[in-house]
Amino acid sequence: MQLSDALWRKSSHSTNNGGHCVELASEHGTVAVRDSKDPDGPRLLVSRRAFVMLLADLKR
Repeated sequence: MQLSDALWRKSSHSTNNGGHCVELASEHGTVAVRDSKDPDGPRLLVSRRAFVMLLADLKR
């Protein structure tokens, strides 16, 4: 996944009050996750299927 051209999105629940926010980018079946306060820092790459399973677990 080429992240230099990725379209990163922040949750609509995020605010500009310096809170803890993550940003997501998705391409070709892979989801990238990064810290919005450190956009050049480390990124977590997971398959779209694994990400959907993570979200389902978090909603429980």
